Amino acid sequence: MSFDALAPWYRTLEWSAFGDDLQRCRVACLGEIAAPHRALIVGEGDGRFLCELLRLYPEVEVDCMDATQRMLQLAQKRVEDELPGQIACVRFLRQDITSSAVPEHQYDLLVTHFILDCFAETELVAIVRKLAQASTEKAQWLLADFCIPVSGIARLRAQVWLALMYRFFRLTAGINAGQLIDPTPFIRAQGFTLSRQYFFKRGILKSEMWRRNR
Repeated sequence: MSFDALAPWYRTLEWSAFGDDLQRCRVACLGEIAAPHRALIVGEGDGRFLCELLRLYPEVEVDCMDATQRMLQLAQKRVEDELPGQIACVRFLRQDITSSAVPEHQYDLLVTHFILDCFAETELVAIVRKLAQASTEKAQWLLADFCIPVSGIARLRAQVWLALMYRFFRLTAGINAGQLIDPTPFIRAQGFTLSRQYFFKRGILKSEMWRRNR
């Protein structure tokens, strides 16, 4: 899986399809978390969420992990341009979460925005377990992703839209997933409880805050 070819056009594609709703999802719960000390962001994209995190919590140390070199470069440049004094707080790691080792019990904030939907179920289960092992006992988890409303026209619209998106990203980025898998049961199985949830775009987008309860 690689978004290198799409990276220069990613924000344009995002805006064309969703306006600012994806960014609203990313930051919806950000002001409600306890101030984090060390964060792991997986699949950050072009750095817009990262900058908001650093603005709101300037003391946080961040490991920003992405398998796509071009995306990491975009994120790093954004921080250098907007928050040059805080670039030292961020490590940009070109690593694939499916195959890379992650240090255990290190992070009190996990962030997975529009990345878990890229994986098939077996990969997703393993990734959630790996991230949970990397978190501290009182960790928080911010998640933004697509979802399918339970009924009505909104559900049909979401199913059609997601089918088109999966076809596009399988062709252009080589993602393994062919359909949306809800990570909720896997996150709960690792001892996290849903603390806050917001929906956008008629229920096709969600923003969640999870807290570890053990």
